Amino acid sequence: MADLADLSDSPIDSPTDTPTSPPAGAPTDTAGAGAQPELVDFPLRRTCPFAPPPEYQRFRQEGPVVRIELPSGQQPWLVTRHQEVRALLADPRFSSNRFNPGFPAVFGSSRPQPGRFKPSLIAMDYPEHNPARRRVVGEFTVRRIEAMRPRIQQIVDERIDAMLAGPTPADLVAALSLPVPSLVICELLGVPYSDHEYFQARSATVLNRTLPQETKRAAIDELQDYLDALVTEKEHQPTDDLIGRQIRARREAGDYRHDDVVALTVLLLIAGHETTANMISLGTVVLLENPDQLAIIAADPSRTPAAVEELLRYFTIAEVATSRVALTDVELGGVTIKAGDGVLVLSNSANHDESVFTDPDTLDLLRGARNHVAFGFGPHQCLGQNLARLELRTVFDTLFRRVPGLRLAAPVEELKFKDNAAIYGLHELPVIW
Repeated sequence: MADLADLSDSPIDSPTDTPTSPPAGAPTDTAGAGAQPELVDFPLRRTCPFAPPPEYQRFRQEGPVVRIELPSGQQPWLVTRHQEVRALLADPRFSSNRFNPGFPAVFGSSRPQPGRFKPSLIAMDYPEHNPARRRVVGEFTVRRIEAMRPRIQQIVDERIDAMLAGPTPADLVAALSLPVPSLVICELLGVPYSDHEYFQARSATVLNRTLPQETKRAAIDELQDYLDALVTEKEHQPTDDLIGRQIRARREAGDYRHDDVVALTVLLLIAGHETTANMISLGTVVLLENPDQLAIIAADPSRTPAAVEELLRYFTIAEVATSRVALTDVELGGVTIKAGDGVLVLSNSANHDESVFTDPDTLDLLRGARNHVAFGFGPHQCLGQNLARLELRTVFDTLFRRVPGLRLAAPVEELKFKDNAAIYGLHELPVIW
């Protein structure tokens, strides 16, 4: 599971209160900003499904921080290199408040409208963010996630059993990639898996960059209504799952708020299945297309953890790590970012920074680099990264051990990649064995 990275145009983070962040100033020419901003129409398409958009290399060459213009007319800064991306993500002078007037409308021309629920963790700033994260971070410790290993293994085996017993070619997305993280997050949260078609369809709508804001608003409203009712039910009799434990713990602390738990559940449910599902599909494709790399983990499963890190770096499925707004003047990468200026953080560019990763566009499962920013960095770093790593390791080790003859049932160029989604992946993955 990875946090939803940038959902700045999604209504998932709609607050009920008026934002208190300082107003955004007009774009101002500052150091390093003499050139006219380049109009950039996000998302930039990958010309190769296994590589970032080629423009990112040019952005890095122009500088670690460059100014662009979005179709919305906003002129945010683009942070392209690894060092500056990590520095910004750890800097409290940059706000995550999606309703600050300077916050970039990355994938549309309009800002999201206020909804009924408070912001989720990814939209909170210090000091509100710290206690909110502490309330839930214990659910994702290495020790607690490791205790889930037998059940995750059982789920993976059951899904592979069903795939092998079914017709061929099989769609790996429907048979394995999507069911595994969906089942895991449902059991962790206490959400009935029998409702998976309902929440998966609405999650896909929320993450579709091309849909109108009204359509996405309707989808998130329906998902919030569903989880609102579920949380209300658990309030009467808290169950032994993440939602139930959050209810009990917050009541005991004397700070229980129904809307906070609903907002948290929405975030975790979407992030908990969409991101890992797409990494399973993409990882399978690229390993099948690079048999020399697949042979590394097939011969020695102890190398799979490092292989997972490389796959996370290589694809970086959340193209924009996040967006921010400067709360004060900040110098970054030799550029002065003025208070109120919006900033886009290109994690996919940072993870292909030539100054950090040798031959970054080449998949190298022996690279051993865990300093990627696929899970973000700093105080907003992905809560569920331990769970995602365990799920990915279990799936790849089990799938290629049990189905050694697995191969694609269609050429890569015929596969349907999610070019218009906030989380990159595959719609379908036909395989045979």
